Order: sequence, then structure tokens, then C-alpha cells
Amino acid sequence: MKKQLFPVILNFHSALFLFGFNYICQKLENMKYALLFIVGIILLSCGVKIPYTDEIRDEFSLNNGNLDKVQFYTSATIILERVTSETNERIIIPVNTKCVWQSTDKSGNLIIRFDESSESTLTFKSTSNRGKMYLYLKDFNSNGKYAVVYYNNLKYYCTSSSGNAYLMVVIKKI
Repeated sequence: MKKQLFPVILNFHSALFLFGFNYICQKLENMKYALLFIVGIILLSCGVKIPYTDEIRDEFSLNNGNLDKVQFYTSATIILERVTSETNERIIIPVNTKCVWQSTDKSGNLIIRFDESSESTLTFKSTSNRGKMYLYLKDFNSNGKYAVVYYNNLKYYCTSSSGNAYLMVVIKKI
């Protein structure tokens, strides 16, 4: 009689274990979907950085009266270098640096400020119709590797790769 009871007890425990394991797996599966849902909501609530274009300006009716309320960001690292007889100065503006609108020039280029000083500005220009606002580089040297920009009222050189930097905005915040 004892020998026959053991397999029945073993089967009962196995069934109970399998039932409990299956129940836990179902709960974890439901929790996985709930977790994915929560993460999705959090990601959607965060703004997404997109290039600032004439189209964005027009869509949100941005003009000189309200551009100062827009938070801009740089899309790439900008490196400015200035060599004098006394120093070799380098300013690095990292990717995603926050910056603000200061003014718009006669050509529609945006003058963007990078700190509290009104001279700490760079100019961004739309290079094509309804395109992104790229760092405005001018006066390239003879081999086309360096361009002139003015920052803090001083003449700096930056590599042409800095010209790949354009302005971005967080669309949710607009």
C-alpha cells in the first residue's frame, strides 16, 4: 500500500508545481505587457528632437516675437579655434548644446546665443528651400578645410565638418 501511495503523491505535487509555474508565467507575461505599455507612455511623453526648418517655423507660427521662447539644440559638435601670438584658444560646443535665439538678420539667418553674453553667438542659415538651419560658414581658406566665424566678437576658424551642425528643437515643447 505504501508503494502505491508514493506515485499518487508525487503526481499531485508535480501537478501542483506545474499549475503554480504556469500561473506565475501568465502573471509575468501580463506584467511584461504592462511594463512595455508604461515604458511606451514615458517615451511618448518625452519630446523628440527634430531639425528646425522653415516648415516648422511656419507650422507653429514662430517669428521674432516668440522665437526667444524656443529652446534650440545643436545637432553636432562645433569646434572653434583661434590662434594668436599669445594663445591657442579652442572653444568646443558639444552636440545637443542648448542655445537660444537672439535675433534674425536681414537675410533671414538666425543669430543663436550660447550663453548669457550677447556676443556669444553663431549664425545659422537655411541652405536650401525649406531646409535645415546649418551653421553659417564663410570665407573658406584656399584648401576649403577651414572657415571663418565670429564668436564673442572675435574671429575664429572652424573645420568644414562643423558646418554639418544644424539647429534642432523638441517638438513637444514648441
